[in-house]
Amino acid sequence: MKKMNAIFSTLLGLTAVIGLSFTVVPVDVAVYNVKTDESSVKWKGYKVTGEHEGTVNLKSGDLSFDDAGNLIGGSFVMDMTSIKVTDLEGEWAQKLEGHLKSADFFGIEKHPSAKMVITKVVPKGTPGDYKVTGNLTIKETTKEVRFYAHVETMDNTVKATADIKIDRTDFNVRYGSGSFFD
Repeated sequence: MKKMNAIFSTLLGLTAVIGLSFTVVPVDVAVYNVKTDESSVKWKGYKVTGEHEGTVNLKSGDLSFDDAGNLIGGSFVMDMTSIKVTDLEGEWAQKLEGHLKSADFFGIEKHPSAKMVITKVVPKGTPGDYKVTGNLTIKETTKEVRFYAHVETMDNTVKATADIKIDRTDFNVRYGSGSFFD
């Protein structure tokens, strides 16, 4: 089996480094499965008084390519129980991580994972550039998201980068939002 590595980035907080392995399925589609032990997702969240950033591990994922090497789909499952804060240290990082895991934010006891499923990919006209549409599910709420992605294949490595910006309140993550009041 041919081995490949890939990097998948997203901002709003998700920058993932994804290791993938190669398998072929019918209809000339190549599916690259995530090597979760070599992968991570970076996030960045904004608030009125500043911002925080950190990581979330991937549980699973894959990217699909047609026989011409064009991205055609994929999906990722994020392990929300693994959320880490990287811009703070010690007690402050632990407090924020605990708060992000609580029902105020991601409620990991009831919602231990989040998922992204790519539903449509359209080439932008330059090699490796795509308009991507997908369904993002956080806390049992699914919303369509659209973003641009760039995919490069070099040697046995696939590198995909994208910026995704979402409004957390669309996913019932409302703590401290200026848009809602108790």
